[in-house]
Amino acid sequence: MELIVLCGTSFSGKSTVARALAPLVPASIVSLDEINERRGLWGGDGIPLEEWLRTHQFASDEVRALLAGGTSVIVDDTSSPRFLRDGWRVLAQQAGARFTLVYVDVDHATVRRRRAANQADPQRRDVSDAILNQHLADFEAPAPDEYAVRIGAADDVQDALRGAGWGGR
Repeated sequence: MELIVLCGTSFSGKSTVARALAPLVPASIVSLDEINERRGLWGGDGIPLEEWLRTHQFASDEVRALLAGGTSVIVDDTSSPRFLRDGWRVLAQQAGARFTLVYVDVDHATVRRRRAANQADPQRRDVSDAILNQHLADFEAPAPDEYAVRIGAADDVQDALRGAGWGGR
């Protein structure tokens, strides 16, 4: 049983990676964006910290329940601050699950190109200029002692699977 936590900036491709990875592990996806949507919130417009903390608690509860049922989980979130990633690591340990942090590492120019393409042909809700700029400036990439698996795109999932030894592959 595994807990795989994705981290990366907006428009880095985390959701695409989650969808590519889930059937291969196999694992269920817990998306904080989807939880926010159910709650009537949208991070692209900015969400107060206390609401993000509630969303994170809802996600933690969902993840705990899935792991308790023996289901591996992929958490689809920016997981920008280290304290959030450390919290997921503790949750995995408490549940007896293997923990893997996957950093979808995409440069800012690519993020901005993807956002511009989405604005021209919307595939997902947009992120305001102010929120995106702040997010890119404040994003806390994983430190070396977090042992993150770094990938640049969903196309890298197969190689990452071999390198990390996920699931039953």
